[in-house]
Amino acid sequence: MSEPDRFALSGRVAIVAGGSGGIGVPICAALAAAGAHIAVIGRSETGLAQARRAVESAGSRALVIAADMASQADADSAVEQIVQQLGRVDVLVNAVGGGAGTALYPAESYPKAEWDRILDLNLTTTLLPSQAAARAMIASGSGGSIVNVSSVRGQLGIDAGYSAYVAAKGAIDALTRQLATEWAKYRIRVNAISPTFIRTPQTASLLADQQFYDRLVARIPLRRIAEADDLIGALLLFCSPASAFVTGQVLTLDGGLTATQ
Repeated sequence: MSEPDRFALSGRVAIVAGGSGGIGVPICAALAAAGAHIAVIGRSETGLAQARRAVESAGSRALVIAADMASQADADSAVEQIVQQLGRVDVLVNAVGGGAGTALYPAESYPKAEWDRILDLNLTTTLLPSQAAARAMIASGSGGSIVNVSSVRGQLGIDAGYSAYVAAKGAIDALTRQLATEWAKYRIRVNAISPTFIRTPQTASLLADQQFYDRLVARIPLRRIAEADDLIGALLLFCSPASAFVTGQVLTLDGGLTATQ
């Protein structure tokens, strides 16, 4: 295999769950540029349209599906549609998540309803599409790659009311290892990328606060905020044949933040 081919996804079918989000749209574009046909799953009509344009601009085909990955019926139906229309599933990227700053409460009084909401938004939306995609990969007999988008908060606590979010991301890291262990016999690799704070349209208002920005950057040895593009190299590594012997790993993309803890 030539070196460029190691990272190529030509002819493969990649699902991006959460492909309509601030991280998901660039992921769709990058996978398309690597040669994959892209199935974009999301809830934002505007974001889905952006993802379609990004994929088509990269010269690939986009199948766009509006669905909620916290719903088992939606997750199963979406993957069934993808197999029917695109013929197979080779790659799944789980990029649904977030909500960290929308549910901040002391751990001793964290509301159950908010706990359930944040875990559904982050953990359930990782499990359900993974199950559906894995069944399709197992049925095809050709294996595949699943990449979960986690967070450094899966490794680090923070004294700011993030109990549910930290628990969800820590569970994603553990689930990554467990699914990798169980599905290795089917040649399905499961890995995760674990970024720190990323500049997206959703975080723009926070980053506009100079005090918040300065405190954040001061904790990162590389002294800058992550851009969505900073995720792409690791993502392509895990999705492509370049990582054929890598599974069950969580790669931290944090500018050195966790090295200082």
